[in-house]
Amino acid sequence: MSKVLARRGRWSAYRIVLLQAAVAGGTSILFFALWGAQYGLSALAGGLIAVLPNFVFATLAFSHAGAKASGKVVWMFFLGEAVKLLLTIVLFAIAFGMLKTPFMPLFSCYLLALLIPWTAPLYFKQN
Repeated sequence: MSKVLARRGRWSAYRIVLLQAAVAGGTSILFFALWGAQYGLSALAGGLIAVLPNFVFATLAFSHAGAKASGKVVWMFFLGEAVKLLLTIVLFAIAFGMLKTPFMPLFSCYLLALLIPWTAPLYFKQN
């Protein structure tokens, strides 16, 4: 039963991550079409900085479920959030160090992708 609960929670989180990836991809394509390859690449990097840590968090946070594993559930949420924060910092450092593109598209796409989990109840029916 706990594996089923973990799988359901993980799938719900993955749906939000997929929606984030779709919005980030669409935003990157829009920047590419309107302003060129450098802006599109910068927006894509911002989207990846938002999506990849959230995917890692969802994988770690929903690896356990159930009353018997409550200690593991809490521990994995804390670990997932710590890894998410560190991964975000590392990805921003890599982007700032390697990309020689404007950072406005990077931050725009990053912030747009971060808004998705806040508005998720508007898109998904909760069972």
